[in-house]
Amino acid sequence: MELRLSGIGHWYGDREVLRGIDLEVPAGQIVCIVGPSGCGKSTLLRMIGGLEEPHTGEVLQMGATPLGCLNPLTYVFQDFALLPWRSVAGNVSLVLEDHALSKAQAGSMIKDVLERTRLTDFADALPRQLSGGMKQRVAIARALVVKPAVMLMDEPLSALDSQTRELLIDDLVGLWTRTPFTAVYVTHNLAEAVRLGHKIVVLSRRPGAIRAVISLDKPLADRGYGDAASEAQQKHLWDLMRAEAVAADAELLNG
Repeated sequence: MELRLSGIGHWYGDREVLRGIDLEVPAGQIVCIVGPSGCGKSTLLRMIGGLEEPHTGEVLQMGATPLGCLNPLTYVFQDFALLPWRSVAGNVSLVLEDHALSKAQAGSMIKDVLERTRLTDFADALPRQLSGGMKQRVAIARALVVKPAVMLMDEPLSALDSQTRELLIDDLVGLWTRTPFTAVYVTHNLAEAVRLGHKIVVLSRRPGAIRAVISLDKPLADRGYGDAASEAQQKHLWDLMRAEAVAADAELLNG
């Protein structure tokens, strides 16, 4: 399934936050959204996920969902959102409990996703026993177990230290390489966007409008940190954003 956004606009009271967003999210690609603070990145993700209705425009879901898809759109949040009294397997199983699955079916799906996310040995652990990176891996496993058509990822690694973040990015690259998935990935980290994005959407400061859409053709598995091409792509993104990022920070500071 792919997504098509047409003319998305939104206001909070008399404050315009999004203006004229036209965007396609192709099936099997990760589309990263970057932009200055307060430009409407997370608001746009909520529009895509149906948590808020845009005042203008529409979000269209095009094509068939994957075989076995239980939830077409599934979120991965910054704060993990795990239930502290449930084990790793219990947190993953939570999203299956409203579906008509036998115990054997659910067990097989949980076993598969724990293996894919390298969590099998931690199936019985509680969240308080896990590191931040492990908790986010559980959140990713919980999203994947329903075989979503599109994963909506709202700065999922921003609360992690740099070393853990890089390990989780490697995990995401590995997951996508083995079984390509579709995702809209909001981030303020340009290195993440260059590492993970097949397409990078650059928003202007508020009201957020698309300034540029950059396609990256190099396979995810062949990308790395610190190489000349990645550094050049990050610099290009920052050149597009620098002046507006400074202005956006000033606006936020001044209320």
